[in-house]
Amino acid sequence: MAKTLGLHILADLYGVSADKIDRVEDIRELLEGAVKHANLTKISSHYYQFQPHGATGVVLLAESHISIHTWPEHGIATVDVYTCGDPQKAYMAMDFIINRLNPARVDKQVHDRGIIPDEEDKDEKLRSMLLNV
Repeated sequence: MAKTLGLHILADLYGVSADKIDRVEDIRELLEGAVKHANLTKISSHYYQFQPHGATGVVLLAESHISIHTWPEHGIATVDVYTCGDPQKAYMAMDFIINRLNPARVDKQVHDRGIIPDEEDKDEKLRSMLLNV
């Protein structure tokens, strides 16, 4: 059984109320809340207000990162949560964001990152290579 180093969740949120994703202050509160809720380790963060609408933000984590980019005029936010270690923390952070934004629809992708074969996988590969010689 292989082991993964991280879990990467990408989500496109549709039908989000514009007033939840237009102001950088709201985006900051959202991401900082997700970090605290999932018990992640914040290193730094950066946020930017677009004109006339929308905001973006990223939180650098010891575990990796969380980011968001918004289009309030379209009711869309794209969210990226990538953590190493406990995969439940990635799910907790993403669920926090989705619950707060309450989108009408979520398109989500989940990817295992940094797949490492365990010792049994390595032994099986070696046996297979030796049998094929």
